Amino acid sequence: MSAPRRGRPAGPTGPVIGRALRLLDAFDAEHRELTLSELSRRAEVPLSTAHRLLRELCAWGAVERGDDGLFRVGLRLWELGSLAPRGPGLREAALPFLEDLSQITRENVQLAVREGVELVFVERIAGSGAVPVLTRVGSRFALTATGVGLVLLAHAPVEVQEEVLDRPIERYTARTVTDPVQLRRMLAAVRSNGFSISDRQVTMDALSVGAPIRDRNGAVIAAVSLVVRHRSSTPHALAPLVRTSAQAISRALSA
Repeated sequence: MSAPRRGRPAGPTGPVIGRALRLLDAFDAEHRELTLSELSRRAEVPLSTAHRLLRELCAWGAVERGDDGLFRVGLRLWELGSLAPRGPGLREAALPFLEDLSQITRENVQLAVREGVELVFVERIAGSGAVPVLTRVGSRFALTATGVGLVLLAHAPVEVQEEVLDRPIERYTARTVTDPVQLRRMLAAVRSNGFSISDRQVTMDALSVGAPIRDRNGAVIAAVSLVVRHRSSTPHALAPLVRTSAQAISRALSA
C-alpha cells in the first residue's frame, strides 16, 4: 500500500473540512474522472458522507459532475490556485525568459518551486523534437534527482535537507544517486558552481542542468532547468544559458 500523499488527512473520519480535502485529494493524474463510489473508496469517506460533501463541493465549483455521472476537478480551484504567488505569479514573470530559452535551444525548459520535501513544477515548455520527460505542470517530484530539484534542495534549510537525506531515496534509473554522502557532495557543488547537473538520473536518455532563481533578498525561491538528450550537449555548455535565464527571472521578480 502506498503512503498517503503529503498533506492528506489520515483516517476515515475527522472534521468536515478534512474529509472534503480527502475527496479532492482522491483526484490525480491517473484518476481525473471518478464515480461517487470510487471517490468514497479512495478518500476513505463513507458513501453517504461523500455524496453530501460532493454536492456542496459541486455547488461551490471545486468539483464538477458531467452528464456521464463522473466527477472532475472544477474550474473554481484553478481560479483560486491562480492567486498563489509562488505558482502563476512566478510563472507570469518567468514565462518570457523561459520562452526565449526554449526558442534558443529548442529543448525542454522547466520551472519549479519547493513545497516541503518535494518540488512542484510550475511551468514546462517542450522543445520541438526534444527528449521526452516525465514531468507535467502541477505535478510533484523528488528533490533528489532532477536538475531543478537538486538546486532547490541545495538551497533549502538544513532541516529540510536532513529530512530528505534521512529518508530512503527513490531510484529512477541505474544512474540515480541514492547515497546520502554522495548527494551531500553534489549539493555542495551546486552551491559552489551556481548550477546543478542531473545526468540520466530520471531517464537514461536525459541530461538536465538547473540554476536558482532568487528574490530581492537573495533567497532561492525557484529553479529553472534545461532538459536535453544525453550526449547532445555538455553540462558546461548549457550552464551559462540556464544561469543567464535564472538571473533574468530573478531581476524581473525583484523589479
